[in-house]
Amino acid sequence: MPDVTGGIARAIDERVGWNRIGVAIGLLIVAVAAVTLFRLVRDVDLDEVIAALRAKSARTVLVAGGFVAAGYVTLTFYDFFALRTIGRASVPYRVAALASLTSYAIGHNLGATAFTGGLVRLRIYSAWGLGIIDVAKIAFITGLTFWLGNACVLGVALTYAPAAASAINLLPAWTNRMIGLSGLLAIVGYLIWLMPRPRVIGRSSWRVVLPNLPLTLVQIGIGAVDLGLGALAMYTLLPVSPATDFVALLVTFVTATLLGFLSHAPGSLGVVEAAMLVGLSQFRKEELLASLLIFRVLYFVLPFVLAVLSLGLRELWLMAVPAAAGRARDGRTFERGSPVADVAPPPRDREASPRSSPRV
Repeated sequence: MPDVTGGIARAIDERVGWNRIGVAIGLLIVAVAAVTLFRLVRDVDLDEVIAALRAKSARTVLVAGGFVAAGYVTLTFYDFFALRTIGRASVPYRVAALASLTSYAIGHNLGATAFTGGLVRLRIYSAWGLGIIDVAKIAFITGLTFWLGNACVLGVALTYAPAAASAINLLPAWTNRMIGLSGLLAIVGYLIWLMPRPRVIGRSSWRVVLPNLPLTLVQIGIGAVDLGLGALAMYTLLPVSPATDFVALLVTFVTATLLGFLSHAPGSLGVVEAAMLVGLSQFRKEELLASLLIFRVLYFVLPFVLAVLSLGLRELWLMAVPAAAGRARDGRTFERGSPVADVAPPPRDREASPRSSPRV
């Protein structure tokens, strides 16, 4: 334990400068988003927003919900991939799926994702023998998957439709295209760097062997599919007119997602909405707000509720299993009438002790 604590302390000391910069950037994004959102919605007619909500067909909402659900299924492979990368292949997919879904839904909605999501992961994975360092490695690999997927999708989208991002970042189209090409070149350079031999980062117990070239392509695919499905859900909910190109929507959606992530705001609340309202100004604000409200419920609120319920049921089950095992042991002791059994359970009962039950 002292080594782990010391390692964490050193890591924090080394990164505190970057953390301050990250916090400053996050606060700036939140402040700009709040001012922008206030200016955009101060003249919105609430009755028209409600009317637009009622006008959405159940079929449209269900299709969008299907894309969101598929995106969350893709999200389960973030942790599954990370566990295999750090050499923890003994953890089954169902556990990785639970940890990935709950840590993302709870961490992203509460804010301070690295801390809150990390606590959720630690609670689930500790039953399988994983510690703080393992969870930190998982967070690093899942973060790498997220950023590689974002860089790939945004790079392709900006190269193809650079003007779509100009409404948000106010940069010329040619500048956005150069940003897109730079992102793609960075990915190519990273892939070339991985080719000669296995690449290792970190030292001692913090050592991580990066995925090789074929596995990195899989990693990029996981992140790209996740973002694409989220964008499809939003695209399905958009007003019918005016017609909008999916790639233009994709640029706006990925940019809004990145800004929300960098802001560290709970659920990216206000940041995503402000970016989408600015980037999709061709739509009537009331209709677009209705679409954004439905998307928030489908993508943020419902997964958060389900994640909390899942963790709660898991905790109740973990408490119930030892209690049931104890009652069963007491029943067998009573039937045998052996006073020795009250002192020490037979070896078979020891194997089914509460210590091993959380792994189920």
